[in-house]
Amino acid sequence: MDMSGPAGAVQADLWRDWRGGPAVHCFLCAHHCRIAPGERGLCGVRENRDGVLYTLVYGCPVSTAIDPIEKKPLFHFLPGSLTYSLATVGCNFTCTFCQNADISQMPRDRGRIVGRILSPRQVVEAALEAACRSISYTYTEPTIFYEYARDCARQASASGLKNVFVTNGYMTAEMLEDIDGDLHAANVDLKSFSDGFYRAQVGARLKPVLDSIRRLHAMGVWVEVTTLLIPGLNDSPDELRRLAAFLASISSDLPWHVSRFHPAYRLLNVPPTPVSSIDTALRVGREEGLHYVYGGNIEGHSSESTFCPGCGNTLLERQGFRLGRSGINGGRCSRCGREIAIQ
Repeated sequence: MDMSGPAGAVQADLWRDWRGGPAVHCFLCAHHCRIAPGERGLCGVRENRDGVLYTLVYGCPVSTAIDPIEKKPLFHFLPGSLTYSLATVGCNFTCTFCQNADISQMPRDRGRIVGRILSPRQVVEAALEAACRSISYTYTEPTIFYEYARDCARQASASGLKNVFVTNGYMTAEMLEDIDGDLHAANVDLKSFSDGFYRAQVGARLKPVLDSIRRLHAMGVWVEVTTLLIPGLNDSPDELRRLAAFLASISSDLPWHVSRFHPAYRLLNVPPTPVSSIDTALRVGREEGLHYVYGGNIEGHSSESTFCPGCGNTLLERQGFRLGRSGINGGRCSRCGREIAIQ
């Protein structure tokens, strides 16, 4: 990482001159921003300064916390463990329903970039001190603070920690190739199976997200997928069936979390998702061949726990983010002996 250049910024990676400069082409994410001098990319945190692209958030997290891994949500990766979570400001999406808009949209909505100084080494030391088994790059989009996340991830791997991206999946193949070997799990937010929804509600396209899910799985990264179900926008049975079929075509063992929407940010005129709609989505997921489907944002829902897809035995009992009894023995169902997809 080149630390030279204007104070308060670090030279970015994954960019090149655009048509001989001084404009640059950023290929960190699928927007492929072409950025003129003095301008920033859509994320609001990568800036062209005199023909050189800088990241403005390196080593400056706006939020850190110690979370249960189930909160990401990851139900099949290091279950019952703690993860050290961190985020910087900024995002490459403009979701109308963002749950963390105060920090994800801060550079765009308020023209501000804030955070405290925390080096990759300090991040790893804090995670180890808190007895975490992983570091999660989360709350906003980790792709937009990639250089920081990657450097943390490399030091974390060397220290025996795993690395998790909670992501919208809009990264490029070049980015994934660069972090290959140091990214161990990802929860990808598949917001819809409609390109129209992505363009209208998110400011992006669907295909790059689908490509990332395929690539992550092919790389050996443990993948789980979350869909926030919004009444009247992405909850039709036909769309849910196509989405579930896509996931099942990658792996029947790929967990799918279907979360309940609550009004937020700029989507305040849509009511919360009926629990019956979540139940429909979970049924559709099972009908399309997915072995592990979960309802989210519904305290006490019957799908909180993990059940054996063979005999129905309770494998991991959950109450919120707390684990209860386990029905797994040596990676297999204690009742029928079926191998269970748990990392």
